[in-house]
Amino acid sequence: MAQGSRRRRPMSEINVVPYIDVMLVLLIIFMVTAPLLTQGVKVDLPQASAEPVAANDPQTPPLVVSIDRSGQIFLNRGATPEAPLVEAVLRSTVAAELARNPSLPVLVKGDRAVPYGRVIETIAALQAAGAARVGFLTEPATVDDARR
Repeated sequence: MAQGSRRRRPMSEINVVPYIDVMLVLLIIFMVTAPLLTQGVKVDLPQASAEPVAANDPQTPPLVVSIDRSGQIFLNRGATPEAPLVEAVLRSTVAAELARNPSLPVLVKGDRAVPYGRVIETIAALQAAGAARVGFLTEPATVDDARR
């Protein structure tokens, strides 16, 4: 038998090094992008000792209207939830969302420094858009606040 006629046996091992490289790259990508996924506007919420409300349907998050310290209005839906809205756009967007899902909860997240009148104006705009019930978001009260 000549050297050239010998057959090589197929290798039965899997090289996992490329898979480990891909997994490490994906891990780094997810670690970098995860903090960017938190949406919303920074609002200093007032504290209250009320019980938390149970979510009706975890598949559809509620409409959350945020009012920041300067009185600007934000909505957690749409292409740019971090962009401020005028009341007319807020009314039309909320009306469209409520037309698709009339039982959708509408919540207001107002900064503690925003004037009370601005919150009432926003609630009036939400009711004009068709929101029958509007709730408020607060921070849970601490032990020191409960003693006062």
